[in-house]
Amino acid sequence: MRKKTLSLVALTGVTALGLAACGGGDATEDGTAGGGAAGGATMRLALNQTEEHPSYIALDNFGERLSEATEGRWDIDVFPNETLGAQQEALQLVSDGTVDMAIVSGTQLENLDDDFLVFNLPKVFDDVEHQMSVIHDEEIVGDLYTSLEESENLTVLGGFTQGARSVYTTFGPVQSPDDLAGKKLRVQESDLHIAMAEAMGASATPMAFGELYTGLQSGVVDAAENNEVSYWTQKHYEVAPDWSYTNHLVGLDYLIINSDLLAEMSEEDRAIFDEEWTATYEEHTELWDAATQDAIEQATAGGATFHEVEGGAFDEALSALADEFISTESQQALYDAARAAAE
Repeated sequence: MRKKTLSLVALTGVTALGLAACGGGDATEDGTAGGGAAGGATMRLALNQTEEHPSYIALDNFGERLSEATEGRWDIDVFPNETLGAQQEALQLVSDGTVDMAIVSGTQLENLDDDFLVFNLPKVFDDVEHQMSVIHDEEIVGDLYTSLEESENLTVLGGFTQGARSVYTTFGPVQSPDDLAGKKLRVQESDLHIAMAEAMGASATPMAFGELYTGLQSGVVDAAENNEVSYWTQKHYEVAPDWSYTNHLVGLDYLIINSDLLAEMSEEDRAIFDEEWTATYEEHTELWDAATQDAIEQATAGGATFHEVEGGAFDEALSALADEFISTESQQALYDAARAAAE
């Protein structure tokens, strides 16, 4: 793996000197300066995960394959651990061209175009396979992914799954909304996630993710929801040992790129880039599945119990959120196309 340690301060300084502009000169050896269209570029990619995360591994491999396939004209340097800033900051840096690419959550893009809300809804995707087929279907997402080009200079290339999210608790298994009645469920700070928790029967309690372990341990919250990988890596199984497969939401991250840079690629190099990106999200899905299975095994060994939930126990209440939050014809069209792809 090619680990990068360039700081956001250093990157800003380089940019101020005019060395990091993608249109000027060949890439430097350390990857801090981009190249023009004729010579390609070493593209800087901002990521908020560690070097051990499936996203970093898949993206680092993306860069290696891209460099080899284009004979070094194009390469990708992945900067993990929020080295180039948190997601909101990285998004702005990609927009202005200081950073070339970034992984950002659906919530970040929803703030720029509310049509992205559709893919954040509970039950819009049945599972990871359904999700990946929808978010990489040009007929469904083509207009959505180019919708930020004119206003923000951003193009969405596709996405990585965050896996199916379920509920884990301090008090025992959950089989229906009745089991969550009166219980405090930690959620992300968004109107949609608050409504989701309430639809599941719980009392929504927004809380920073970094505070959740202590919150579960102290009883500030009784339950949380996430994927198995986070459940294991954050050691939440130690304080909330009962996992119930509500599978209420399939999470999603997007890969974005500066639109001007993408337009500078030759037709040949763009075809190679697209082919290698497809290989990248397919590899990530495989890595995510392996990481999920490992997390289940490790958490079980650590004392967690994984419970199946009778089919449909939460479906009706969660599906109703689409009617509540979808407010435009374009959102409805995206939702209908996503659901049709599951049939």
